[in-house]
Amino acid sequence: MDLFEYQAKQLFAKHGVPVSLGEVATSPEEALAIAERIGGVTVVKAQVKTGGRGKAGGVKVAKSPDEARAHAEQILGMDIKGHRVHRVLVDPGADIKDEYYVSYLLDRTNRRFLAMASYEGGMEIEQLAAERPDALARVPVDPLTGVDEQAARGIANAARFPDELVGPVADVLTKLWAVFTEADATLVEVNPLARVGDGSVVALDGKVTLDDNANFRHPENAEFVDVASTDPLEQKAKEKHLNYVKLDGEVGIIGNGAGLVMSTLDVVAYAGEKHGGVKPANFLDIGGGASAEVMANGLDIVLNDPSVRSVFVNVFGGITACDAVANGIVGALQMLGDEASKPLVVRLDGNNVVEGRRILTNAAHPLVTLVDTMDEAADRAAELAASGPK
Repeated sequence: MDLFEYQAKQLFAKHGVPVSLGEVATSPEEALAIAERIGGVTVVKAQVKTGGRGKAGGVKVAKSPDEARAHAEQILGMDIKGHRVHRVLVDPGADIKDEYYVSYLLDRTNRRFLAMASYEGGMEIEQLAAERPDALARVPVDPLTGVDEQAARGIANAARFPDELVGPVADVLTKLWAVFTEADATLVEVNPLARVGDGSVVALDGKVTLDDNANFRHPENAEFVDVASTDPLEQKAKEKHLNYVKLDGEVGIIGNGAGLVMSTLDVVAYAGEKHGGVKPANFLDIGGGASAEVMANGLDIVLNDPSVRSVFVNVFGGITACDAVANGIVGALQMLGDEASKPLVVRLDGNNVVEGRRILTNAAHPLVTLVDTMDEAADRAAELAASGPK
């Protein structure tokens, strides 16, 4: 889970990292009030989980509260690389003398942690890394020993910080390491880390990615979820512990196993080409246990997508046999009642498939069409979606 800048900086502050910490506004009037409280020059920044805010016009300096209000009015509602701006951060202005770059990340390729830092860093760090890779220090970090003051000084020296800055930067690096490890993050980045007018080193921005697999250790992470920007169906699926991703299509997909669902997306997209270009509407993996409740939850999610015109249920019986899956489908349709109103194409294969098909045939539900093969089922689902009500 990616954090917004203001959330990342609040997390930094809890661990003693020196930050420029403003307040969040969701309206121009709130931005005006915050700017009045801060006083002097402020910076109004779009809060979106993507880069390139400045180039898109999402970061603006305000010399007065009225100007902060005007900037907020312009930025709120903007679309930045597909991310709608619902809030802005109003930060105190900073007398920036120099900009640097520091980060920790999980290096999945080499199965280790990696510290990255540059004395010549700043907002254009990607360009610097591409054009002059030697200017960006990459220092492996042993997870057993971590980053103490000595290791932090080594990182600062590798990044060619002058002697007078090694101490302050090393202090930031040790505290960022505490953020990285204690929050179970996979990325902690400060860009820019800046030397300001009084000589101090301050994190003017922050980026943090938390490991969702560690959320059971951090119940407080629920506060970071951006409900306003989350698709309501995806949020509902998450609450029901279903692996669901909304797509732009008309054929709802339910399968058991990520690999099978991915293959189903492909065959539906291919079949849809000859039926008016219909496409898969979602990715939904119900996992190995296709009980009536689990199937009902999955169908409830998919059927409540207004863009869905047909549903393709593609299940391979393994640990959970096909007869249990079939009973799950029948039970789910009974549980949903009138809420189930769109045609379902069901393909079963694998363990106890004959009994599973017999159960569905005997149930004779008017919405269910049982098809033997995956390709034929995909074609039928695409055909039903193309001819269904728009």
